Amino acid sequence: MDSLSPNPAARPALDEAAPLLDQAHLDAQTFGDTALAREVLSLFEDQCRRLMPPLSEESRPAQERADLAHTLKGAALGVGAMRVAAASAAVETGLRTGTETPLPALGQAVAETCALVTETCAILAGIEPAG
Repeated sequence: MDSLSPNPAARPALDEAAPLLDQAHLDAQTFGDTALAREVLSLFEDQCRRLMPPLSEESRPAQERADLAHTLKGAALGVGAMRVAAASAAVETGLRTGTETPLPALGQAVAETCALVTETCAILAGIEPAG
């Protein structure tokens, strides 16, 4: 079920142009409160760390993994992590329909977004990000 589909038309579309983190969306969700933004971003990062390992376990039932992808999608939409949301949706669809599950794209989106979240939280806290 997790193999790549040989038919490109059967693959779920990923929105690689979606922003890693939509700052305007985050500001709207947190009413411009930087402390609240840092808190929800930290919670999102924790959820990524908690959900990605079981989501990647091919021995788990597809329905369970689809539910994890759905949860991650909701968390991502809550903070404006649009690329993670799009990749999570594609994985969820793949798992529910038995088609391709683009886990590598999701893993990459999560890694890139979490790196940006760390940097964003440092900036919001008034700390100069490393690197």
